[in-house]
Amino acid sequence: MKPFLRAAAAALALVSFAGAAAAQEKLEPPHVSVAGEAELNVMPDEVRYDVTLLAFHKELKTAKTQVDDRLKGLVALVRKHGVAESDTQTDYVKVETRYKSGDAAKATLGYAVRKDLVFTLRDITQAEALLSEVLDYGVTRVNSITFSTSKMRLYRDEARAQAMKAAQEKAAALAGAVGQRIGKAITIEEEVPGQSGALPNYSANTVSFVRGDSSDSEGTLEIGLIKVSARVSVKFALE
Repeated sequence: MKPFLRAAAAALALVSFAGAAAAQEKLEPPHVSVAGEAELNVMPDEVRYDVTLLAFHKELKTAKTQVDDRLKGLVALVRKHGVAESDTQTDYVKVETRYKSGDAAKATLGYAVRKDLVFTLRDITQAEALLSEVLDYGVTRVNSITFSTSKMRLYRDEARAQAMKAAQEKAAALAGAVGQRIGKAITIEEEVPGQSGALPNYSANTVSFVRGDSSDSEGTLEIGLIKVSARVSVKFALE
């Protein structure tokens, strides 16, 4: 085939493709596009503690033994409040060598051994009492206290259903304003958390503070509600 014939054929194919694409776009039925949102406020039923134990000694073995002994005692304490073994784990371990300040030869002062314990209490009525005992036990730091729910899947499904209902009602109202009705949904998309413009669908209640004087244990834990949200984008056909 001659060059000008090949070029003409290519141009014809391009025009045909563009025409087909335009025709396909025109085939999309009249519709209304809406977004639906829903947010639930739910009561937590479990609380997760993250605490630190720290021991320092000039001998590494002694420092490790001290922190291990304190960890065993803390585990025994949380067991008394019904925390299961499966809900308890050592989350972080660190060994740090301490040196004399300004000593060019880096003479060793000793060793700091840190272990973090994470445990989940599934009876939040005991949350305040357990916190008080943990503080009295003498943990080095309370990294966080997080209230959450074990029924997250159920609440997410409910929030999603309510978001769909909101989208349908919004579409019906928009169509009704111009004397039309909506038909079946053409497309349905859920905006996943983390994507641009998407709503976060889970917000836990977290408290963080450092162990200080005795006034730390004089307060109370505020058990707030957890927000579970959903957002969907839907196209409804117009009848």
